[in-house]
Amino acid sequence: VDDAAFMRMKFRKLLAASGYQVLEASNGLEAVEQYKSAQPDAVLLDITMPDMDGLQALGEIKRVDPSARIAMVTAMGQQSVVLEALKAGAQDFVVKPFDPDRVLDAVKKLVG
Repeated sequence: VDDAAFMRMKFRKLLAASGYQVLEASNGLEAVEQYKSAQPDAVLLDITMPDMDGLQALGEIKRVDPSARIAMVTAMGQQSVVLEALKAGAQDFVVKPFDPDRVLDAVKKLVG
């Protein structure tokens, strides 16, 4: 979930090449709706987005499914927001610009 199409494309290419099926959403509202309909195994959720930010989407998804597995995607300098997200139920985080191995490690951690 990211409002930047190029970021979604980068994540999609990386994850698809590693054998994952990928769904995309461009904001938190779409993320919540996609989660309700598809119930994915894991979610990579950007923090800063229009309409509904990542923290709000995290809360909504966790209300729908308390066992949802979510890693936050954050820009440098958002440590306080990351801590808030971890307290709210996120299991991990990835810093942008992302290291491909770090993303794959986060997803593996989420899906077991």
